[in-house]
Amino acid sequence: MIDQLKQWVQQSDNIVFFGGAGVSTESGIPDFRSTDGLYYQEYQYPPETILSHTFYEENPLEFFRFYRNKLIYPDAKPNAAHNKLAEWEKQGKLKAVITQNIDGLHQMAGSKEVLELHGSIHRNYCESCGKFYRLQEIMDCDGIPTCSCGGRIKPDVVLYEEGLDSNILSRSLNYIRHADVLIVAGTSLAVYPAAGLLQYYTGNHLVLINKTPTPYDANADLLIQGKIGEVLSQL
Repeated sequence: MIDQLKQWVQQSDNIVFFGGAGVSTESGIPDFRSTDGLYYQEYQYPPETILSHTFYEENPLEFFRFYRNKLIYPDAKPNAAHNKLAEWEKQGKLKAVITQNIDGLHQMAGSKEVLELHGSIHRNYCESCGKFYRLQEIMDCDGIPTCSCGGRIKPDVVLYEEGLDSNILSRSLNYIRHADVLIVAGTSLAVYPAAGLLQYYTGNHLVLINKTPTPYDANADLLIQGKIGEVLSQL
């Protein structure tokens, strides 16, 4: 299977990568859907509730406590998967990385064309005046981050109940629709509308790499069970 993937990668100059939380777990960032129970020990609500727009509006203090503790990993570094994708882009093979992750590790590895479906922890804006704030400034303050104008600062992260950025979505669809090789990795393909993007791929080189089964396994032209970093490092 690795040999088949290697052949497709060697022959293509139009690869698109679509990744989820499993791409970052090898960098020490846990998937909050994992069954280790860490997220349920300190909080009265499930992560999906805390990370909703309604909860953010009604309980901002608790939201930011969870956000700082569980979604920000400032010491995380790119792993073999991030580095290989950046390498392919430099070689002219990879056209775009489409990610559900908000950690910015693809950019840290050197990838340029990164479409962040769910936003980024590295961008934060005042809800009143629009002033931009870096991640470090959110980490350095206690409680609810407040702008110099008095407004609340919101991370540029798509919460449950919020819509995806239409421009990012449109560009992602365009890349997927025209891709030669589409590599989908580290995602359960359970979160919509992001998971629905795969239906726009019309080629015959759909590669799924994941540790556990996904609803799209039967549609894959190549199915590899394993860690994405370990797989890509063999190429």
